[in-house]
Amino acid sequence: MIPIKSSNTKSSSIIAMGERLANAATKTGKEYLLLNRGVNSVVNIDINKVVKEIDFNSDAIQVYPGSKGKANLRNAINKEYFNDQANTKNILITGGGISGLDIAFQNINVDEILLPNFFWGTYVQILNLRNINFSSYKNYETLIEQGDKLKGKAIIICDPGNPLGEKHDDKELLKTISTLNKAGAIILFDSPYRRLFLDNTDTFYQQLLQFYNVVIIESFSKSIGLSGQRIGFIHCSDENFIKEATLRISYATNGINGFAQTLVSDLLFTELGKKAVSDFKLTTTTAIAKNIKYIKDHKLLANDFYDGSISQGIFAVVNKSTEELFTKRIGSVSLNYFTLVPNIEYDSFSRILLAIPHEKFVSFFRTLK
Repeated sequence: MIPIKSSNTKSSSIIAMGERLANAATKTGKEYLLLNRGVNSVVNIDINKVVKEIDFNSDAIQVYPGSKGKANLRNAINKEYFNDQANTKNILITGGGISGLDIAFQNINVDEILLPNFFWGTYVQILNLRNINFSSYKNYETLIEQGDKLKGKAIIICDPGNPLGEKHDDKELLKTISTLNKAGAIILFDSPYRRLFLDNTDTFYQQLLQFYNVVIIESFSKSIGLSGQRIGFIHCSDENFIKEATLRISYATNGINGFAQTLVSDLLFTELGKKAVSDFKLTTTTAIAKNIKYIKDHKLLANDFYDGSISQGIFAVVNKSTEELFTKRIGSVSLNYFTLVPNIEYDSFSRILLAIPHEKFVSFFRTLK
């Protein structure tokens, strides 16, 4: 037997539910709605025309892409997210959001990382893998109240959130981030859903440039529907953070996939690409809005979890258990999976994906009493 080092992690409940749904579909021959996962499934982004313009024999595809990422992609990100106000030397291309988070977690020397009370379950698994201490915070008000006590800690902010899909006012977010920055805490701004609902007229990322202790972790999986390409980016104004993160990316990956970088660059920069992204966003967000309205109108949205926020993300929490939904062939994940404070009452609530066609969504949910 080969001796191994334990990862100190466990398999995801999201994956476990996926396997259960697949087995049930095979056994019954009926379709099950995969609302347990986080893949935008309203429509795939149409990249066929964009790909036809790519020269697959070029150095952009064939040669090592470099540790920081390709200059044309970092320039495109600077323009799209920061209105050319950032220093491209502070932008690093990563293998998706999860890779960016792992790099950030490894890179910062802190006593503890604080998660929202309800959070993406993979945060905990990565932190366990890296043997990093963590706890959770109730809301932004409690963070502001703690002030200087948070020095030496890192705080994750995700808005719109996962699992709730809650969206707070940007002024509230900036006030919280400003307070934490002044207190000497590190802010990990991980919000891969934001730009699905907004375009480059959004100035929020530009406003984050004023804060030295902010690390932005972004992904193109949700915002432009490229989950399969595994690509995202990190931005931080701290040169030491970027220097060390670059080394970690270099020795972990030797650079991120050249095709994915070229594709994203063309989607952000070319007219064909911008049209594909715009069409994808419009179709996806229209369906999400209709699905949110449906669960609100039918009193399925768990309103108590949205105090001071609105439901706007790709997820929502409904007042039905995973077993209740499963009997109607709807996949979901118990709210208890997404918190450090398990509560038997949370098993009465489930996180569902909203990013699926509205007609299909209604066809399954209309059977719920």
